[in-house]
Amino acid sequence: MVTNESDTFDIGGELTVHRLGYGAMRICGPDIVGPPEDEENAREVLRHADELGVDFIDTADSYGPGVSERLIGETLPTGSEDLVVATKAGLLRNADGDWIPHGDPDYIRNQVLASLDRLRTDTIDLYQYHRPDPDTDFEEAITTFGELKDEGFVEHVGVSNVSVEQLETARDHIDVATVQNEYNVENREHEDVLEACEDYDIGFIPYFPVGAGGFEEKADAVETVAANHDATKYQVALAWLLHHSDVTLPIPGTSDLDHLEENVAASQLDLTDEEVKRLSE
Repeated sequence: MVTNESDTFDIGGELTVHRLGYGAMRICGPDIVGPPEDEENAREVLRHADELGVDFIDTADSYGPGVSERLIGETLPTGSEDLVVATKAGLLRNADGDWIPHGDPDYIRNQVLASLDRLRTDTIDLYQYHRPDPDTDFEEAITTFGELKDEGFVEHVGVSNVSVEQLETARDHIDVATVQNEYNVENREHEDVLEACEDYDIGFIPYFPVGAGGFEEKADAVETVAANHDATKYQVALAWLLHHSDVTLPIPGTSDLDHLEENVAASQLDLTDEEVKRLSE
């Protein structure tokens, strides 16, 4: 269970969550399109995450589309002070399952209403701009998210898939609570973005937190550390994220109950300074 009260982060300076959360993308159908084959199993995974003490759930309107948000709204106590639900807007799915950026302000304003309805809440805890749209002015899109906060539709605003320059631009217009970029023990492309988040005390949500699971160049180090702790290499990858920076909020996703328990247990894995250094090299 998630029991270490010191291992928390205050999103936006006020929403306190345990740093290891749950990414709810995988409770949809194949290729993240349509409903899952077994909706009751998806609900049970969500309920069990709650039972294990996970209090930060991340989703998006494009997961399904709409399926992940709907299942969360039907299953969990959204709107509760004990649960923080983050969702995103700004990315479409077409019939082929492609991800297409779409940051038009009118579309975002429509989507926040749809997300509120599916999540069965009056205010979205954390609303994230899913991906910058090359066909929409970045500042115009970000300003729209800020307006939704001012109007009470959302409590905090985050950005995703951004560079340091885009983060700085966003901060000129809104209070950025979180950044969600791909990042893991193997892929450090956005180390500079993480460092900026550390400077500003912004939560950094590393998606794809265990990468593809092969670890390639890091395989030997990950497997050695895993053997030292009688843990899986995936648990080591998650534990490294928690040890590497105080602002990281990993959100591993799964549709399997056993895998969920394994992920949550990673929050209790205490790596040594030497192990963290070896994995960081």
